[in-house]
Amino acid sequence: MIDLHSHLLPGVDDGSRTIDQSVRVLKEIAELGITDVCLTPHLTASRAEHGVPAAYDAAFAALAAVAPPEVALHRGAEVMLDRPLGPAAAANRAITLNGTRYILVEFPRIVPRETVETALRLVAGTGLVPVLAHPERYSSCTVPAARSWRATGAKLQVDANTLLSPRSRGERARSLVAAGMADILAADNHGDDRTLAAAHASLSQHGAADQAAALMVRNPRAILNDAELEVVEPVTFTVSLVQRLRRLFDGGSG
Repeated sequence: MIDLHSHLLPGVDDGSRTIDQSVRVLKEIAELGITDVCLTPHLTASRAEHGVPAAYDAAFAALAAVAPPEVALHRGAEVMLDRPLGPAAAANRAITLNGTRYILVEFPRIVPRETVETALRLVAGTGLVPVLAHPERYSSCTVPAARSWRATGAKLQVDANTLLSPRSRGERARSLVAAGMADILAADNHGDDRTLAAAHASLSQHGAADQAAALMVRNPRAILNDAELEVVEPVTFTVSLVQRLRRLFDGGSG
């Protein structure tokens, strides 16, 4: 499995604080079958005009020197679109996912659907492919909204752990996957226990093993290789899965 959204670059944002913490997480996820991780520290579009901060380069060099060899490390950023992406930032492949045309972008949680659509269209106009991080987190997210966002040329990255949540955000995540709107899943690990493993197992157990492979292996690999993504078929979530999630959240058994 390949995880393209993580905050494991130590000591640079709200993710992992130390090299030791990052190494521990990398070892743990390697045991769960993660082969590649993209380090995507937070960066604003306005700051991206000045390039990748030197502290990010230093942190990557320090981590790469001691990281477990079982997990290949790739670089990128999670770019908050606080303003349109300027020409210098758009031309800087150091902020894209593995130096490709794909760029991971995000917005504040409360953001109008039209604002997201306009911003994604502007990014696509630079020749980059925006990968919208955790669309289910945004208050304006619906399946029709996701469809309009993807129509700009954007791809959607749903958080793997949220997919299994019984909360409303989890319901939004499942609705996107059920409608075939998700292009990849990622863990958004912040130096904690968030991984792709549980989502992969759950999808596989519910007859969606091929979709799980597309969302967590084939499409992420295509992004790393700057290739075209495949269309992921809709997933049917069984009633029993949703009920089991709700019982777990409510503290019930079974």
